[in-house]
Amino acid sequence: MRHLLLTCTLALCSLFAQAEVIDIDNAQLTKLMQDGVPVVDIRLQSEWEETGIVAGSKLHTFFDERGRADPAVWLEKIKPYAKPNQPVIVICRTGNRTKAVSQFLSQQAGYATVYNVKAGIKGWIRDSGPVAPAAPVLAACRNAKTC
Repeated sequence: MRHLLLTCTLALCSLFAQAEVIDIDNAQLTKLMQDGVPVVDIRLQSEWEETGIVAGSKLHTFFDERGRADPAVWLEKIKPYAKPNQPVIVICRTGNRTKAVSQFLSQQAGYATVYNVKAGIKGWIRDSGPVAPAAPVLAACRNAKTC
């Protein structure tokens, strides 16, 4: 019995020690951006060009066209502005891909607080959220070799 109690206590402690993934809506996205929380857009370049981006987003594709990813390489690209001890927001098209990326950041990469935009850029646009053209951001990050 004592062993069972200890096992349950340790399991509960590990649950509380895990990082936090929080699904957010567009109002929360706006507030967090105003507070300076970085937004990482994980979509493909073709998607950025099709819809535009949330102004100020950092553009770093996580999954390629075939659904493959290199999490270690991607993580190194975002670390300069999205530090594990600080909150970060991830956005994709509809919030599906960012669920997996949020879990990766919180459970494997050690990020303390990860915000997942649950409706993605499609929900942002549907709710009249402003978008910026992706071309200038892509040109700038290509020149700096950061995307």
